[in-house]
Formats: sequence, C-alpha cells, structure tokens
Amino acid sequence: MTSSGDTSLTVADEILAAVTDLVGDRRVVLGVAGTPGAGKTTFAQLLVQRLCDLRGPGWAAHLPMDGFHIGDRQLARLGFLDRKGAPDTFDADGYAATLGRVRTATGPVFVPGFDRALEQPIAADMVVPAEARLVVTEGNYLLLQEGRWVAARAQLDEVWYVAGDDRVRLERLVSRHVEFGKTPAQAREWVANVDQPNAQRIAAAAERADRVVRNDGAGFGW
Repeated sequence: MTSSGDTSLTVADEILAAVTDLVGDRRVVLGVAGTPGAGKTTFAQLLVQRLCDLRGPGWAAHLPMDGFHIGDRQLARLGFLDRKGAPDTFDADGYAATLGRVRTATGPVFVPGFDRALEQPIAADMVVPAEARLVVTEGNYLLLQEGRWVAARAQLDEVWYVAGDDRVRLERLVSRHVEFGKTPAQAREWVANVDQPNAQRIAAAAERADRVVRNDGAGFGW
C-alpha cells in the first residue's frame, strides 16, 4: 500500500481554500502531476487528511495512479520490466475507466492500491467512499498529450503540478529505491536510466497544469 505522507509538513491555507472552492453540487476529481520524487503522493495524502479534518471524515478521498501499474508478470512478457514506471507500463485505459466510474458513482468504489514492499498493484485495496465530495488522484503522466493519457485527463476537473528542488528530488528517489531493496549503485543507475528520462517528459508537459504547487521541503504552497 502507498505509504502515508509526512504529517509534519503543511498545506497552505490558500490551497485548502482553492480546493474547497472547486467542489460544487457534484463530486470533483483533482489530478496531481509531477516528476518522480517531487512529493505528489505526500501532497495528495496530506491534502486529503487536512480536508477531512476540516470538513469531516470521508469528505475527500485518495486514488493513486500507482495501483494501475501493470504487474511484473505482464511487464516481463511484454519486455518492459527493465523500465517499469514508464508511461506504457501502466494500465492507462483501466485508470481512465476507473476515473470515469468514480466521477458518477453514488456508492463506494473499490480501487487498486500499490504495495511498495512487493512493488506490485493490489486489487480493490482502497476505497472511494460514497460520501466523498473530492477525489484526489496523483500520478506522473496526467498532463501528457499521448494516446490513452488524454482519456484519463478528460476525467479530471483540474490538474495541479507539484514542483520542487531537483537536487532534493533526486536524493529522495535514490533513498526510496534503496529502502525498497536496491543497492545504492543500482538505485543511482535506475534513477539515471529510468526515472530521469520519464521526468524530462513530465516536466515538458508542466505548462498544461491548471496550477503549480511548490514543495519547499517544509510544506506546500503556491
């Protein structure tokens, strides 16, 4: 399952107000994009937590794109295992369909999660409760104008882009890969050969974001 965010971080009041203003008489789905290690998951989890604290349990829900990783068995069959995390190693069609279902559902929707220890998606591991007014989904490729990702973007009311210090981001990525089983050398090689090429594609699409959220290491703000 996705690890919880650092609750010592803060979300600026202006961000909380902007999110609340998005929600009208129907459920809103907010996308959060950004490069690997930028803090997307931490921001999404923290935002949902703060909104639920303010508006009540279940008012906001988290739907991470990580649950739509294609499993390793299929990646190996396709020859994609050595670049897991690239755009075509996700079930983008399934993700878009799930977002569409979440937009209109009147009951709970069970969605896949991702187990970082196993590095595998887990079916029906998370739930978007019926009472959720805002659903926050985060992933790298929400702003790409490529094939199936356009269909996913069409299900989002807005997409925000999380940006921060690139040096810190790279250090965070290496540490994450080491935490989940790679040696430091393997982690640095993976970041250089897989994460960074993906990051360049993501950063090139940042201008399409509706808003940019800054991660300064202590909190998130405009």
